[in-house]
Amino acid sequence: MLEMNEYARVMQMFYNKSLILENPSEFHPVLYFYFTDALAHIDYTLSVLAYNYMSPRNIMSMEYMRWRLDEEKVGERAHFPEFINWLKEKHPDVFEELPILWSGIYDREDPAQYRSFRIVLNPDEKKAIPAEYLSMFIDEFFDPKFIKQLYKTSKLARLFDEYVASRSA
Repeated sequence: MLEMNEYARVMQMFYNKSLILENPSEFHPVLYFYFTDALAHIDYTLSVLAYNYMSPRNIMSMEYMRWRLDEEKVGERAHFPEFINWLKEKHPDVFEELPILWSGIYDREDPAQYRSFRIVLNPDEKKAIPAEYLSMFIDEFFDPKFIKQLYKTSKLARLFDEYVASRSA
């Protein structure tokens, strides 16, 4: 790390978060996958901006992210991007409660994307994503109200299962 830049401070804030009061084994498996996937993309984006690109930290993250590309195509996980668009159309109230990163990345009409594992809000913009956005993403994913939606019995989990069942019929 060159110096304690704004991204390194956000990274410290990120690593001070915890799920200690939660039970991830009771989370819906697909929602949990995409939760940890979003955290991995946040981590990677922060690392690239806080550390030298070829630091061991970033090299390890790149290898892990490559593995995740194949994993998101396994089983019901493949339905998640279209599920987000279905929520936008059929359940806009639930869609509006999603973390901005999820709604931005998976909404077909939003230009945000994961590009080379980094979070890119606008592909035409060449500047780094502002640190404040990354802080906001982290806060949304660790908001207790959102975390409750990751459990298998939550409304979001039931809607996902309903969506997958409707695609299988």
